[in-house]
Amino acid sequence: MALNVARESGRQRAVRALAIARGLATAYPDADCELRHRSPWQLLVATILSAQCTDKMVNQVTPSLFRELPTPKALAAAAPERVEELVRRTGFFRQKTRAIQAAARAVAAEHGNKVPRDMEALTRLPGVGRKTANVVRGTAFGEPAIFVDTHVNRLANRLGLTVSDDPERIEADLAGLLPPAEWTKFAHRLIHHGRRICLARKPRCSICPVGRWCPRIGVTVFA
Repeated sequence: MALNVARESGRQRAVRALAIARGLATAYPDADCELRHRSPWQLLVATILSAQCTDKMVNQVTPSLFRELPTPKALAAAAPERVEELVRRTGFFRQKTRAIQAAARAVAAEHGNKVPRDMEALTRLPGVGRKTANVVRGTAFGEPAIFVDTHVNRLANRLGLTVSDDPERIEADLAGLLPPAEWTKFAHRLIHHGRRICLARKPRCSICPVGRWCPRIGVTVFA
């Protein structure tokens, strides 16, 4: 039976959101960031490089990048041509080189080679938007954070937890439905779920672990 989310009260939606969060926790208990990193700095760079690129490819590129240029200061001082060569396989390598070197200069000069954990300070870094800042805050620093990528955007709408395509509005809607302790893991689990089951073109609804709480908004193809 289809859920009628149009008639849900705010309280009912919050209860359903928590049920979805618990269902995803059972399905993906170990869900975490798939970008390999050993520090907030490495995660910041990897997240910038992941734009329009797979995490798998970024993970192939970053070991040699961080081995040769391990610190913000080292990356900032490197010849752009060499950085471009190191990150070429992530695509849009010239733009990404400019972005990570600009961030490196700011981190080195303004923050003593350490990535700040404050949202305002993070988003002042060149090339760092709210999504990237939330990935770093939630994953590297353990702060409550909801990062909205294409998967979180799609699933939050499909699940009837938001009616917006604006990342900041989606972030606020999800934050209003779940306790802060759930935020980071919920975002990671939505991403895992979006990559494995709730696919964009042909969601695998018949094996969805949270199907009982999903109104399937915008879904016309069932598997």
